[in-house]
Amino acid sequence: KHNKIIIGPATVGGIQAGAFKIGDTAGTLDNIIACKLYRPGSVGFVSKSGGMSNEAYNILARNTDGLYEGIAIGGDVFPGSTLSDHAIRFSTIPQVKMIVVLGEIGGEDEYSLVESLKEGKIKKPVVAWVSGTCAKLFTSEVQFGHAGAKSGGDRESAQAKNTALKAAGAIVPDSFESLASTIRHTYNELVSSGVIAPAEDFDPPFIPEDIGKAKKEGKVRIPTSIVSTISDDRGEEPAYGGVSISKVVEGGMGVGDVISLLWFKRSLPRYGTQFLEMCLMICADHGPNVSGAHNTIVCSRAGKDIVSCLTSGLLCIGPRFGGAVDDAARYFSAALDQKKDPDAFVEEMKKKGIRVPGIGHRVKSKDNPDKRVELLISYAHKNFPATKYLDYALRVEDYTLSKSSNLILNVDGAIGALFVDLLHGCGMFSEAEIADIIDVGYVNALFVLARSIGFLGHALDQKRLKQPLYRHPGDDVLFA
Repeated sequence: KHNKIIIGPATVGGIQAGAFKIGDTAGTLDNIIACKLYRPGSVGFVSKSGGMSNEAYNILARNTDGLYEGIAIGGDVFPGSTLSDHAIRFSTIPQVKMIVVLGEIGGEDEYSLVESLKEGKIKKPVVAWVSGTCAKLFTSEVQFGHAGAKSGGDRESAQAKNTALKAAGAIVPDSFESLASTIRHTYNELVSSGVIAPAEDFDPPFIPEDIGKAKKEGKVRIPTSIVSTISDDRGEEPAYGGVSISKVVEGGMGVGDVISLLWFKRSLPRYGTQFLEMCLMICADHGPNVSGAHNTIVCSRAGKDIVSCLTSGLLCIGPRFGGAVDDAARYFSAALDQKKDPDAFVEEMKKKGIRVPGIGHRVKSKDNPDKRVELLISYAHKNFPATKYLDYALRVEDYTLSKSSNLILNVDGAIGALFVDLLHGCGMFSEAEIADIIDVGYVNALFVLARSIGFLGHALDQKRLKQPLYRHPGDDVLFA
């Protein structure tokens, strides 16, 4: 009805040489090349066995000009199509000049081929062999692999089928061992009579070796898509910056040490890792009113997941919120390295219309100092070998306080200046590496990591309190 033929269900598939294949038939790429399946020959082949099909393709390649089309119908008791279905179809394909059929013991499918030959439905030479002749050597009934390969009597035996095929006009060899020579003899006769013009052979197009196989055999090295220098999980346990996780845990290392290994690929001195941890604690949260926390709370009350809530808060981080840490490190270090007087630096920034990053606070002032900044300064003076960048930032503060009492050194400025002091003072980084660290955004990354703790806390707090959807109060909006 639909002009379609079903093969299987228990089939490895089929192939039209030089065109396409379906299923796993024909085996590996090497086998396809060895059997000359990269170009069409003159033989149509059909078999019940998928494994024997691959063997037959090799036999055809060595004894004829090769396969045109090969089908393995499968060894089911009730296959979707029969040997005769495909043999009849081959007889209508002009490119197929001879047909090879490989049957097997059991069932009566081969007899439909016998009838087709007798009725003249197949007019092309058919070389046929039915495997399983050895079954006669067994005293009891034997199952040969396939569901249908079981002789139910003399009529279903391989000998009876071979005899019937030969009587119907098929070319049947005396044994499987002589199948190849029988195929070659039939093919040569067709060539001599002009029925077959042997297909021109040629070298197959270059086919790159399977990369997975070549890699496994150590023949190639695949260019990597990602380069990672901070961690490695290929051994018995993960390693951070070359230090095993066992040593990290059992050696009493803290979060600051992990940051040191993963961010800087080296172990900073203890005062440095404690400073990093101190920054995380100090910057973890600054109440619910700041923009990042507010966004996180609104998002959480909208019923969003934790990742979305965290992202909502993190997206607020920038030049006006948290991002000043990077700029404070960049501007303070550049000004001091260029030997600019603090007052000249401030006035220069003013002329450019740039706020001095790390200076100024909306709530804190000279008379109401930020305790967090005091803690950072105290720790640095006690533990850092040198604090020249912090000292410069404090001199800038002295000048800005002469302008306004709230232009104090804030947390961003203190951390930014001290971060540069740490990089210079520990003696573990070159000037180029320090410049790169500041430019890449390491300092701001520290703020992002710290504030994530608080954002997550706010998100979880709102969910725990089961707070409803937030709507901003109307009396807090000026409708202009």
